[in-house]
Amino acid sequence: MRNVKSLDAETRRRGGEGTMSMKVSYAILCLIMIVGLSLDAHAQQPSSITAIQTNVGAAGVYAIRNARIVTVSGAEIENGTLIIRDGKIESVGANANVPAGAQEIDARGLSVYPGMIDLGTSMGLVEINSGAPGGVDTVELGDMNPNIQAIVAVNPYSAHINVTRVNGVTSVLTSPAGGIISGQAAVINLDGTTPREMAVLPQAALVINFPRVTTRSFDSLFNPQQTNITDAITTRDRQLDQLRKLMHDAEAYGKAQDAYARDKSLPRPESNVILAALVPYVRGERPVILRADRDTEITAAIRFAEEMHLRPIIMGGNDAWKVAALLKEKNVPVILTGVLDLPTREDDFYDVLYENAAKLEQAGVRFCISTGDTGAHVRDLPFQAGMAAAFGLPRAEALKSVTLYPAQIMNLADRMGSIEPGKVANLVITDGDLLEARTHVRYLFINGRQLPLTSRHTELYEQFKNRR
Repeated sequence: MRNVKSLDAETRRRGGEGTMSMKVSYAILCLIMIVGLSLDAHAQQPSSITAIQTNVGAAGVYAIRNARIVTVSGAEIENGTLIIRDGKIESVGANANVPAGAQEIDARGLSVYPGMIDLGTSMGLVEINSGAPGGVDTVELGDMNPNIQAIVAVNPYSAHINVTRVNGVTSVLTSPAGGIISGQAAVINLDGTTPREMAVLPQAALVINFPRVTTRSFDSLFNPQQTNITDAITTRDRQLDQLRKLMHDAEAYGKAQDAYARDKSLPRPESNVILAALVPYVRGERPVILRADRDTEITAAIRFAEEMHLRPIIMGGNDAWKVAALLKEKNVPVILTGVLDLPTREDDFYDVLYENAAKLEQAGVRFCISTGDTGAHVRDLPFQAGMAAAFGLPRAEALKSVTLYPAQIMNLADRMGSIEPGKVANLVITDGDLLEARTHVRYLFINGRQLPLTSRHTELYEQFKNRR
């Protein structure tokens, strides 16, 4: 659609033509309109390209000086210097040497934090939740889709990405949804022009909606369907049997492929993309995320993972505090996605989910905090951790729950999650506590690139701030 400026230009042109324009044929008018649209689209193209280039940011050597540096993994540095080179943290300390030619940032009165990490999103897979065909790309047909990879479908230009990162979230785990085996999640940085450029771990974990007993479903928003409890249990057991059989088949498939690789005289096994995708997970080479909230579901998921020799991670975990002893015993980490949710039962205390993280910390359970949101509200991650801190979770632990702990859970602690030499320079510089709602992000680095603090929100603010 043409903008107002092009319409005004066309009006002036037509006014100058006078009576001659009345004699132009309908076909010629159509041709003029087509040409006008093409020229207008061409005129808009440079601004779009400029926006894309601006989003990429500038790489280089940076020296952040006079800053309070919150390393997370060690002691805070009250007045220090941090050097970034080649996308990584080169040095950090009270007396770090500033290289010649470095771009200096005077961070006096500001604090430097590692970028936050959210492990419970569908970032880049969902643009508009409803009402826009093609706005959601999280679900595939069928119940068993281990071969589906979220990284393939990530939209690097999703409006949610800029909105999220300017609030201090620099990396996320983006996951498919639906079915029993949803597919493979990917850890991505929130900067890049292609999905592969954003990828930190393209196949980070297998996502399973662990089968549960449910007696209520919805054919539509206003048409709930009630299921007999016996039938619900039968359905759950059938789904578990299907999942168990597929895991065993994948294990056998991997052994057959290995045997053929060693001895070519054996019959060559038929290729199977579903079983091949499962092999690294049934061998325990990569973690499996099991979505479960109720204590009975979490317990069953842990037992199932133990039976199948999987590396389990519980996602959801609303009742995790009830089975903290088991989680601790089996060393199973939890991605909490319901810190700000309402209680799930009528007789629960109002703060049962606010306190969940604190209870897990006291029990020695490995955990991290996530928004559990598809994209639009992932920016609220610091406020989730802040709420947990307000209800018993020590402040230092709350900060780790959105930085170092998610990195540890995904085996990325050697690359991100804290401020240490050699780690990726995903950094946030703020004018206050990172978990405080009134704090503003002043500088942002991802992969050592300084990124502009612009988003769809700031664009709309500039567009409408002077309207009356």
